[in-house]
Amino acid sequence: MFKRIDHVEITASDLDRSIRFYTDVFGFTMKERFKPPAPDIEEIAFLTLGDTMLELLNMKNSAPNPECAQVGFRSMAIEVDDMGRAIEYLKGKGVAVTWGPVNLGASIRAEIKDPDGLTVELRQW
Repeated sequence: MFKRIDHVEITASDLDRSIRFYTDVFGFTMKERFKPPAPDIEEIAFLTLGDTMLELLNMKNSAPNPECAQVGFRSMAIEVDDMGRAIEYLKGKGVAVTWGPVNLGASIRAEIKDPDGLTVELRQW
């Protein structure tokens, strides 16, 4: 009955900046971008990477990202083939590692931040 997570939804403070980040840094591609008939949503962009999809939203009157943990989704994780290579690549793009990398035995984990300060986990299995 249930197959998979279809997409992850992110509210962006600057839609164009977030689109550039996810396409330029991770290689996501634009699937669709449109202005929906919804009063609180100014624009939506769907980006894909393999079978993963992000829905980036430009919302009217959105609040900034909280500075401390709150109940709800905490982060999104992107799997990498080689953590060392991924970190070097990100440094070349001007993206700093904010936590890790840490060897957890069965995996290696690190974190970066997107332009709005949202956590993007990197995981090498």
